[in-house]
Amino acid sequence: MTGFSTRAIHAGQEFDPTTGAVIPPIYQTSTFVQDGIGGLRGGYEYNRSANPTRDSLQTLLAALEGGAHAYSFASGLAAEDTLLRALLAPGDHVVLGNDVYGGTYRLLDRVLRAWGVDLSAVEMSDADAVRAAIRPETKVLWVETPSNPLMKITDIAALAELGHATGLTVVVDNTFASPALQNPLSLGADVVVHSTTKYIGGHSDVLGGAVILDDDALAERVGFLQFAVGAVSAPMDAWLTVRGIKTLPVRMHQHSANAQAIAERLVEHPAVERVYYPGLPQHPGHEIAARQMSGFGGMISLALAGGPQAARVLAEGTELFQLAESLGGVESLIGYPDAMTHASVRGTALAVPENVVRLSVGLEDVDDLVADLDAALARLAVRV
Repeated sequence: MTGFSTRAIHAGQEFDPTTGAVIPPIYQTSTFVQDGIGGLRGGYEYNRSANPTRDSLQTLLAALEGGAHAYSFASGLAAEDTLLRALLAPGDHVVLGNDVYGGTYRLLDRVLRAWGVDLSAVEMSDADAVRAAIRPETKVLWVETPSNPLMKITDIAALAELGHATGLTVVVDNTFASPALQNPLSLGADVVVHSTTKYIGGHSDVLGGAVILDDDALAERVGFLQFAVGAVSAPMDAWLTVRGIKTLPVRMHQHSANAQAIAERLVEHPAVERVYYPGLPQHPGHEIAARQMSGFGGMISLALAGGPQAARVLAEGTELFQLAESLGGVESLIGYPDAMTHASVRGTALAVPENVVRLSVGLEDVDDLVADLDAALARLAVRV
């Protein structure tokens, strides 16, 4: 197998045989002419069932995660919903972390629960707690590592072994790490999901999601639902995602370097109660992260000593760090999870502490990012 950077540039990206164009064209079409009834050219008939641009992205995603099959969707939640439909039936049960993305919990709790699916949220770093939460009707063990937003680290290999011992399908949300830093399938996971909107796309200009897996039978079910339900990525979205992937390795290297420098700078800051970043030696998941990741990523969360008001003031007080939902783009973003990305889990066991802000550290000069945060933190004493 070729190296990761080579795959990121070339997998599924053969030059156009007609013109020699280095970049494959965007097949911006809804349908395809047939050579007689049922005479499909290359197997293409309608954009929902297949499109060459989407196929090229799917080939690329499979190569990056080391999977046999990949499916691209209109959003990360569309990918998750399709996978869960393929895995679950009424009466089934899901075990997931008590710190997962709020949208994942909302999908299970407020959409799929009405169709007879139950769920339990547990501390994934506690194998005994995970084991105790598994029931006879449990079908899926859902792992998110690093988690959103408290950056908890789960030992993928250990959870995969535990899950397989009880016949579960082990799913890993690899959005925060990206395949440039972590490959869950090689650690024993059965399925990987992504919001490709984030680091994979990398430029805050496209929405998407992905499911990558090896199991042929499950892949057939996912592929059928992708076609039957139709939440596919559009050709332009697929093309933009491919374009973003070509720089994924170098971007993740710089995201990680910038985040590490910022985390080390803020860990002793008097206005900061705690820094959540797996690259810090004092992070409870540091050793596991160092073992299963090749870098610690660009996401940091901060608990402010001044409480919820200080967190809100900081989130609204930076300049280079722009206040916005989402993450993983080249530009730095700041968010207040309690009222933004995780508002749907307020009042539940998954509620994010109200003094926490989340940083998506971008690719700007790190000295400028540090200065921006230092200035905003210095203003807290005046405004709080």
